[in-house]
Amino acid sequence: MAKRTAIYVKEFMHGNPIPAASRIGAFVQTGVITGKDPESGDMPDAMEDQLTNMFGHIQRIAEAAGGTTEDILKITFWMGDPSERALLNTPWVAMFPDEATRPTRHTLPGSATAASKVQCSFTAVIE
Repeated sequence: MAKRTAIYVKEFMHGNPIPAASRIGAFVQTGVITGKDPESGDMPDAMEDQLTNMFGHIQRIAEAAGGTTEDILKITFWMGDPSERALLNTPWVAMFPDEATRPTRHTLPGSATAASKVQCSFTAVIE
């Protein structure tokens, strides 16, 4: 039976004692990924900066798990301000340019009062 492996990423460490993701066999599941700066750990004010950082974390976590973003099956996003949802499409298409191989995506409302304007988690299958 496959054992669970914790996946840590130096540029995306949680304040609590939890990994960025866990893997059992081919399956990888992240915790919540935010847009905090990978060097300072600070949360930028601008949505665009948070999105840039968050998509960078997605890539780093997928690679730390032994795969690539092509192994991602689904990403769930939470956004504090639904009017900014269109901003998500630019980094989405940049990361997943081939519409025939994109993962599924679900966007839900998040906390409008949090410094983190957008958060996500993903599931990947890495053979």
